[in-house]
Amino acid sequence: MKRVFLSFKMEDKKQVDGVRLLSWHKHVGLEFYDESVRIAYKSENAPYIRSRIREKINRSSVTVGLLGRNTYLSEWVDWELATSLELKKTVIGKTETDLDGER
Repeated sequence: MKRVFLSFKMEDKKQVDGVRLLSWHKHVGLEFYDESVRIAYKSENAPYIRSRIREKINRSSVTVGLLGRNTYLSEWVDWELATSLELKKTVIGKTETDLDGER
């Protein structure tokens, strides 16, 4: 079973939920990890949250960045993708168009 860490901005959760449905398919051996972070990147709890996310990324085989129109504004997504690369994980970017067929 492949473990996939999903990195995304909260506003893209609808598309993320669609991707998560893959884990229910009997011929697709995927397990998804993600951390839907609603706390400011520079908040008091951020170091603890980063350590928990780092653990999940470390247990994953691959990180998929789900890239919506405003994902570039998320410090969390930026950190998750950079951390994935630092941990030598494969990183794949999927755009909104790839996810729902709309532009």
